[in-house]
Order: sequence, then structure tokens, then C-alpha cells
Amino acid sequence: MPTTSVDTPSRPARPAPTPEPCFDYFAYGSCMCPVDLKRSLGENTYPYVVGPATLWGYRLGFHYYSPQRQCGALDIVLAPGHEVQGVLYRLPWRLSSHLDQREGVQQNNYRHEYVTVHQGSRPHRQVRTYAVVQKTPREVAPNDWYFSVVLRGAITCQLPETYCWQLFQHMRSLQMA
Repeated sequence: MPTTSVDTPSRPARPAPTPEPCFDYFAYGSCMCPVDLKRSLGENTYPYVVGPATLWGYRLGFHYYSPQRQCGALDIVLAPGHEVQGVLYRLPWRLSSHLDQREGVQQNNYRHEYVTVHQGSRPHRQVRTYAVVQKTPREVAPNDWYFSVVLRGAITCQLPETYCWQLFQHMRSLQMA
């Protein structure tokens, strides 16, 4: 029995949506907390979390006094043999200037630094992070608000438990000094 085919009019193919241009960003301080980052960037940032990541050859330090927060804020310091845990984000470029504003780039508080971070054995190259421009000679203690935001971000984004405890101990020791 012969079969007949019915030609259906074809619809013009819809072009695939163009992905929004993005950049990778490594957060190690208060920006690890997607809720706090939302406050500065004006939109929910949790969907942009790639996951926990490690920056090798650096350590954390509270070498910046934030007049806005009235306390010490985190910085990264070159330190072979050490590592910093943090959160890797893939942010839309349209948020770049808002992030720079949060970090005080125009005021020369922090500057861009491009680093390689790792998720397990997978490297992510040319990742933006921020480093303090004029570091204080001694660490400055965080206040309770900053302390809690940093820890909330570390826990929310599932940094290793041992690292969260080290972070807690470091901040607590600065507050107790």
C-alpha cells in the first residue's frame, strides 16, 4: 500500500539565544555570600555561583581598613605554599562596574588581579579577583557583621569545613587581640 507524505509548512528556525558575555570572578571575603553580593549588584547572584575553588600560592590577611564598614576587610597576599579557599562565580559583564564600585577600584582601595583557581584538578585561568592596593602593615580585626557575612558565604557555598574553622579561628583571634 503506497504511503503519502504530507508536507507541513516549515517554520523559520529561531536563532539560538546568544549567551550573555561573562567573566569569572573569585571571591574570598564578604562577596562569597551571594546574599550580600546581591545587595551591591542589584540582582540574585546565587545562579552565578560555579562552586568552591582554591587559589594556590596566596594566603588571606586583614590588611585593609574599610571606612565604610569601620573594620578590617580581607585581602590576598602572595605566599608560596599557602592556599585561599573561595567561591568561583561566572558573572555577566554588565555587573562588572558594580563589582568594581563595591571593591572601591576607582578610589584605589582594591585593584583587579588575574589568577588561576582550581576546582579539584580543573584549572580556571584569567579569573578576576581583587587585591588591596595599600596594605596595612598589621592586620585589622573584622567587626561582628563582617565576620558573620564572610562565614555565611563560606558555609553557604560549601567551602571545606576545616577551612571554615580556620577562617573562624583567624577572625576570632584578631578580634580577641
